[in-house]
Amino acid sequence: MAIVPDKHLDLFVQGSMIIFMEIYLFYQGLYSLMCVTFLFIYMASGYRKARVGSTACIIVLGDVGRSPRMQYHASSFAKLGFNVDIIGYGGSKAHHGLVSNDLVRIHQMSDPPNLTVLPTILRYPLKVVYQALQLAWFMIIKIKWPSHVLVQNPPTIPTLAVAWVIGRIYGSKYMIDWHNYGYTILGLSLGKNHSLVKYAERFERLFCGRADDHLCVTNAMKEDLNTNWGLTNVTTLYDRAAEVFTETSLEKKHELFKRLGEENEVFKDRNGSQDETVFTKLVDGEIQMKEDRPALLISSTSWTEDEDFSILLNALESKNLCDNFDVNGYEEAACENKNLPDIVCAITGKGPQKKYYEEIISHKAFAHVSICTLWLSAEDYPCLVGAADLGVCLHLSSSGLDLPMKVVDMFGCGLPVCAIHFNCLEELVKHGENGMVFHKQEELARQIQDLLRNFPEMKQLREFRENLKEFQELRWHESWMGTVKPLLYI
Repeated sequence: MAIVPDKHLDLFVQGSMIIFMEIYLFYQGLYSLMCVTFLFIYMASGYRKARVGSTACIIVLGDVGRSPRMQYHASSFAKLGFNVDIIGYGGSKAHHGLVSNDLVRIHQMSDPPNLTVLPTILRYPLKVVYQALQLAWFMIIKIKWPSHVLVQNPPTIPTLAVAWVIGRIYGSKYMIDWHNYGYTILGLSLGKNHSLVKYAERFERLFCGRADDHLCVTNAMKEDLNTNWGLTNVTTLYDRAAEVFTETSLEKKHELFKRLGEENEVFKDRNGSQDETVFTKLVDGEIQMKEDRPALLISSTSWTEDEDFSILLNALESKNLCDNFDVNGYEEAACENKNLPDIVCAITGKGPQKKYYEEIISHKAFAHVSICTLWLSAEDYPCLVGAADLGVCLHLSSSGLDLPMKVVDMFGCGLPVCAIHFNCLEELVKHGENGMVFHKQEELARQIQDLLRNFPEMKQLREFRENLKEFQELRWHESWMGTVKPLLYI
């Protein structure tokens, strides 16, 4: 006998199903509510930990080893006892003092896949998505919950968005360190009116306003961020040289020149001596500088569009540089004037235009000028800068609001510089006081000749070095402690 009449069977089944679904949905909702509650409790716990903790996440969507300012930030955080996680790309070795620091961990992101087979309209968005997901993975899974997130800008996309979202989840102090404007750098290759450049500017303006604090490299940039970007919480943190940038001792010069001479003929002794270099000699076991040595000219570059190295090459050429000025290049001037020394010009760095300029240099026929391109370790670079007689800077700011770090390093070593002019350069280089400023290649040629005349007795360069002693007194960490430390959650 059927317990439930057949005509009522469908209604019974349907009712049972409804009751079952209601019970299921109730417990599913309860489970979801518990999960969400747990997530919020966990996030709140992390928020409190972040607010009272001492862990810094430093984001460099570029080669960490070629980002000295961010390495200095990491070192200063570590000196305060912070645990520091640096997220960025590999390629160049970071400074030994940072790598060997137990409080610092460098997390290396993998390069985006090569998608050259795809059209540009697809390649760029996919690259951005790949970078965003990878950066989010590192920030959420690979590192400790940070009390502070410090982002280098540029690069801007997608760094500012990802760092802001995850930093807000953690309750971190979110800070942007402005080295330049990302959209202006993009405009160098695409043109300032390109649609991607305009989109990049809108993106940069949108997410920069979310930061708790902003650091920038010049007062001119601070004023622009205040006036044109509407940002009020901006602090100028000038680049200052680290303690490793100082004048190089005779012993270290000799060791460095011998080591560089193993791969670069320009550093070797011209008579073939294994105990001497083109700059140094041994006399009764004592290292001395040669009286007839060439002058060492140094320039550092990333070999990008914002540095036109044809200016320096033309200034060293033998041809007349300008019909309106009686200015010859250094090669011609050295042939006519015995008071000018030979020059060894060392150009350090790597970048996209390096091979292009190396090809040009290989076709030059100099008698009094030798040019070599180098890529030095983080330990050898300060030694070479500290051993040089004169620096040259060809950096042209894409925004007109940043300053070249290479000049800061040179000044840290007490090395005077000839620098090409742009809007806010006077915040660093004082023409006629600690260096010279030029606008055109003929001016650079004249300045090099005037400063090196009667080498190695160079009165004006000695005066510049004396004036740089005040700059050398304030180093990065002391400046950072007075500027950045008051902004931290400690």
